[in-house]
Amino acid sequence: MDRTLLSEQLKHLLVIECDKEDELNWQDIRNDEPLFGSNSRLDLDSLDALQLSLAVQKQYGVRIEGANQGRKVLHSIDSLADHILASA
Repeated sequence: MDRTLLSEQLKHLLVIECDKEDELNWQDIRNDEPLFGSNSRLDLDSLDALQLSLAVQKQYGVRIEGANQGRKVLHSIDSLADHILASA
């Protein structure tokens, strides 16, 4: 799986699943920027994390288990892509 294509797909998925179409352009999301927390400009919350986790599982067949793994994996598009590629 091509990492660049995967990163683009994940950005699209994030914008759609987190209902941010009116607020975010997928192309404006940097691969290394924080997706959640006080350092994030994306204004995502725990419900968004759950929605994104479920969408990743459905789309890529990769689970994100528990809060600790979720915080690590959902830190950025890069960390999410790493997790998917390592699990494939």
